[in-house]
Amino acid sequence: MSSESSRSPVPETLDAWRQVTARRGIEGRVPLASLRRLSSLLDGPEGDVRFSLDFDRDEFGIAYVEVQADAELPLVCQRTLERFMMPVRIDQRMGLIRDETEEAGLPPGYEALLVDPSGELGTLDLVEDELILAVPVVPVRPGSEAVEQEWGTDEVVEAEKPNPFAALAALKKKPE
Repeated sequence: MSSESSRSPVPETLDAWRQVTARRGIEGRVPLASLRRLSSLLDGPEGDVRFSLDFDRDEFGIAYVEVQADAELPLVCQRTLERFMMPVRIDQRMGLIRDETEEAGLPPGYEALLVDPSGELGTLDLVEDELILAVPVVPVRPGSEAVEQEWGTDEVVEAEKPNPFAALAALKKKPE
């Protein structure tokens, strides 16, 4: 995370283009509960996310924001149904583009971030979007054992049932 620290509250919005020109960044720490879309995916709102957004241009002149975030997300393991904390570390470089046609010009490793011509960018929305993408579709606590089901007894019962079409097959084979 950047060495420049923001002691004031995190601004709701930033002017991305102005931040790039000034080569500025912002750091912050906010409660997970303040990220409403993310909170709906979590098993409880406790905890914080530390983040930094660093704006600059690369050696090719492409405007970008480097998004870094650290958090522990409380999730429910879908294998054991137990609560666990999933550590998340995000380090993502996003190329700032004004329209979708510019996306093809981004170097490998850049994600595209479409920015309004006014430059307005929701500070916490950007961090929240990256955290949402980090939440697995099916959370599973590392080290939990797969639950195995024995299916053998049901298959035996199926095999013992007579085939309803066996009688038709026998009739079809009879000489006329």
